[in-house]
Amino acid sequence: MAPASKADRKAVVDAAAWMFNVVTSVGIIIVNKALMATYGFSFATTLTGLHFATTTLMTAVLRWLGYIQSSHLPLPELLKFVLFANFSIVGMNVSLMWNSVGFYQIAKLSMIPVSCFLEVVMDKIRYSRDTKLSIAVVLLGVGVCTVTDVSVNTKGFVAAFIAVWSTSLQQYYVHHLQRRYNLSSFNLLGHTAPAQAGTLLLVGPFLDYWLTNKRVDAYSYNLASVTFLVLSCTIAVGTNLSQFICIGRFTAVSFQVLGHMKTILVLIMGFFIFGKEGLNLHVVLGMIIAVVGMIWYGNASSKPGGKERRSLSLPTSRQQKHGSLSDSNEHDGKV
Repeated sequence: MAPASKADRKAVVDAAAWMFNVVTSVGIIIVNKALMATYGFSFATTLTGLHFATTTLMTAVLRWLGYIQSSHLPLPELLKFVLFANFSIVGMNVSLMWNSVGFYQIAKLSMIPVSCFLEVVMDKIRYSRDTKLSIAVVLLGVGVCTVTDVSVNTKGFVAAFIAVWSTSLQQYYVHHLQRRYNLSSFNLLGHTAPAQAGTLLLVGPFLDYWLTNKRVDAYSYNLASVTFLVLSCTIAVGTNLSQFICIGRFTAVSFQVLGHMKTILVLIMGFFIFGKEGLNLHVVLGMIIAVVGMIWYGNASSKPGGKERRSLSLPTSRQQKHGSLSDSNEHDGKV
């Protein structure tokens, strides 16, 4: 009874974490689209810096209230994480500007195999045949939904390459740092958000000027645009936190695979809000294929052997005894 109850409780928390991430992610996409398209606030990198500044304020308040305990993250690890995270943000913004929408979507889809590669090489993860096939089905379905025109140029390919690898590394390190240093999602955000806020707010205005030829300080602020800015920053706190929670509870690959449900929801909401002219047979077919793949992935990866760390065989009984605590958690644990 107790193990079943514990498993049920974990399933409820997992579902709540995913729902939290889906709601906040879809919400911030809608708010940011309105902010940029309707009010002309096209300063994406600076906006992300404001998001992390708001997240920093939230973690500071929670630490002052005693909800976040003091923790330690070595400076080299923090710098490495911030480097990957900021290259991810800048790379995605530049990639969107220099590439066609179709190639940009292909680049985003390629994060899944790159994340798989990182887990196989760095964590010795082993995937079953069904898990691999389910990932392929998700890629196919989302690709059918979103990839239209595809054109490639050299500088766009370089930007996409940097964006894909830095994003995959950043998401891998979210999971890695939480496990290695026993950090909660709040703790890790408390360490990384201030550094990201500072660097992005310093670099963002210059990068945005280079990308848009517009200055953020010359933007015509009004009550409506400031209201959407505040709303975007508020939702971003939940988005940042839910991302760390989900990757911490699962892995970067699971976050990427199941996270494409957000892409499907955004497409569906777009059809309801902006009309059904983009709704055609191949888009609907792609959605169905993607959802089937996600359900298959969830089932396949949760089965024994679906996705697990390869065990290390230790030659002596002493090593086996010594490794019983660490290896059982770190090398044989199902993820």
